Parts: sequence; C-alpha cells; structure tokens
Amino acid sequence: MTADAGRPADSDERRRTRRVRWVAGGAVVLALVFAGAATFASARGDGESGVPAADSADAGFARDMAVHHQQAVEMSFIVRDRTDDEDVRRLAYDIANTQANQRGMLLGWLDLWELPKVAPGGAGPMAWMDGGDGHGEHGGGHEGGGGAGLMPGMATKDELKRLGTLRGKEAEVFFLQLMTDHHKGGVSMAGACASRCAVPVEKRLAQGMVEGQQSELGLMRDMLAARGAKPRS
Repeated sequence: MTADAGRPADSDERRRTRRVRWVAGGAVVLALVFAGAATFASARGDGESGVPAADSADAGFARDMAVHHQQAVEMSFIVRDRTDDEDVRRLAYDIANTQANQRGMLLGWLDLWELPKVAPGGAGPMAWMDGGDGHGEHGGGHEGGGGAGLMPGMATKDELKRLGTLRGKEAEVFFLQLMTDHHKGGVSMAGACASRCAVPVEKRLAQGMVEGQQSELGLMRDMLAARGAKPRS
C-alpha cells in the first residue's frame, strides 16, 4: 500500500519537473532566436534592401579580408611545426584562432547578404579600396616579395614554401617578418573599411582588427629584436 500510494505523487513530481525543464528550454530557444535576429539586423546594410551591394566596400572587404586572414592562419600553422619556442608558438596560436574566427564572421555575412564570395565582373583584389580596378595603390604586394594581384602584405607561394623548409630561429625570424608585412597590409585594409564600410557591425570589427594587429606589430618588432633581426620593410 505504501509503495502504491507513493506512485501518483512521484508521477506528479516528474510531470512538474518536465514542465519546468520545458519552460526553461523554451526560454533558451527564444533567447537564441532573439540573439540571432539581433545579429541579423546588425549585419544588414542601410540601403532600401537592407543588404550591401555586391561591389560595395562592405562586400569587398568581407571577401578580401577572408582570403587575407586565411593566409595568416596558414602561416601560423606552418611555424607551429617548425619551432619549439613557446613565445612564437603562442603568438601563432593567437593569430590563427583570432583570424579564423573573424574569417568565419566575414564569410557568414556574405552568406547572410546572399552575395558571392568572388568579386563580380572579374574585378581584381582590392577593387573596393582602389576605385574599381584592384591594381591601384593597394593592389600589389610588399617590396620583399609581393606581386601584381596580391593583396597588401600577402606572402608569395615561394615565401610560404621557404617558411616550410626552415627550423628553429630561422623559421621564427622569417615568420615574424612575413607576419609583420601581413599585419601592415591588414591594418591598411581594415582601416579603409572602418572609414568606407556602411554596415555598423562590420565597421566595428574592422576597427578592432586595426587595434589588435597594431598591438601585435609592436610585439613582433620586439620579438625580432630579441632574435637580432628586424622587419623587412
């Protein structure tokens, strides 16, 4: 009798627990929906359609910086396996983690805006920054090894290949030199978006890139000096 009498109460308690969990779970789902809606709204442009044009600075920056960031991640992974120095490995990890996350945001916005990840009309890299042809002031690489069609600070294929052949201090120095050039180019690109882009959340991200990469430039300068070296340019 005692066991049978306890079952209804136990069942009622389980039902109340399920209801509480359902309400709590529903609240979480609603919070996620509202958060997603806020992110969607903040990433929309100011035009009548609420979406940047395919040839806008917003879209161009998202496309080009996604490519730019991908190379920084690649270089960081290369040097990670070429040195045991904890400071360099920590810097490489921070750069790879930060820029991979930012790259995901940039590509996500292009998907959100339903815009292509390749510049329309065959426009070259940096067309949004140079006024149309992508081969103006910012279209070429750095003096130390860039070339026509490369974005500012981008390493060449030969430079990436060379980085993969070095070890120890030589790998550390070359990585820091390449990444210094890369960051200088990134700061230039992000600064242009901060002044030209129209989508507020993208402008804030670009300004954050400027500040973060300028800080890392100072760190890399000191790390090079500690190794008896200096930036290339």
